[in-house]
Amino acid sequence: MFTDSVELTVSSGKGGQGCVSFRREKFVINGGPDGGDGGKGGDIWFKCDNNTHTLSHFQKKMHIKAENGIQGGSTNMAGKAGAKRVIIVPPGTQIIDVESGKVLFDMLEDGQETLFLTGGRGGLGNTHFKSSTKQRPTYAQPGEKGETRTIKLEMKLIADVGLVGFPNVGKSTLISTVSNARPEIANYEFTTLTPKLGQVNIGDFESFIMADIPGIIGGAHEGKGLGIQFLRHIERTKILLFMVDLASYRDLKEQIETLKAEVAAFSDTLASSSYAIALTRLDVVPQDEISDLVSGFLETLGLSASHERESGFDTSLPYFIQQSADETLGYDKSLPYFVAPISSATNKNIEPLKHALFNLVQVNRYSK
Repeated sequence: MFTDSVELTVSSGKGGQGCVSFRREKFVINGGPDGGDGGKGGDIWFKCDNNTHTLSHFQKKMHIKAENGIQGGSTNMAGKAGAKRVIIVPPGTQIIDVESGKVLFDMLEDGQETLFLTGGRGGLGNTHFKSSTKQRPTYAQPGEKGETRTIKLEMKLIADVGLVGFPNVGKSTLISTVSNARPEIANYEFTTLTPKLGQVNIGDFESFIMADIPGIIGGAHEGKGLGIQFLRHIERTKILLFMVDLASYRDLKEQIETLKAEVAAFSDTLASSSYAIALTRLDVVPQDEISDLVSGFLETLGLSASHERESGFDTSLPYFIQQSADETLGYDKSLPYFVAPISSATNKNIEPLKHALFNLVQVNRYSK
């Protein structure tokens, strides 16, 4: 089961109590105090692990505790420190304080470890309280209490490109065509119920990560459909690929305007992301209607069809692409980087789409 949000209570360990003890040896009169210190309580750590992809291993209202420190012993023996507790989370997990709603920290890189709660200090044994006037101290310190926090773990997928579209628009088919992801594909809406990540390979040595989320409908930011539940999974992406269905009963302009409005209503960050538009299901539309349909859509966006061949897009079909993906070389972020008709079923314009997206990804990587 895929789980991307869970609430936990976590507690570091209590420090061990100091010991009250006196030397008891033959021929040693009034040996004096020799009580050892208590051990330190265990800490709470978070660790990021690429082998974990969900938060489903956490139970609802789970309470995770580190070990308490052990009480000190006689002959000045210190108690054993409590073992630390390491909480394993997938990359992209945010640790959020439930009470304040503040994001405490992000776990982003594989192997990253972060100390969250420190265990209580162990109490001092009675040997620390002896003096010239108090040679028989009969008390020791109790260990300090550990810390307890109620937190929320919220996972946001880390991807370079996020797919955004209405249900049954072909997002799952595209990601299964261009990457190693294998989502369920069926001819009904909301086939995708959980986010999916796929690695898109460009040649032998380059790649980028693509994220597919459940379809968005009008009003998604208000809780309609599944969109609001998973929109946060593309919040970390720098590039959005809006997928507009050529064969849908919805008008093309209506589709893109609704999708952009829902994304903007959910996140100002997403609203300012670089984006491109893929006109999907090219193979379903009658051939004699395609040119007029795509050309009309470009006109509604105030764009003119491109004619250069370097992009690799099929020149027999109308499409648009900017001259560069770099803002210093003229890229206009307010416009789509490209608008192109595609068919995942027949692989039409799929390779050019991959390379065009990679151009955007590279520019964003180098601009960090």
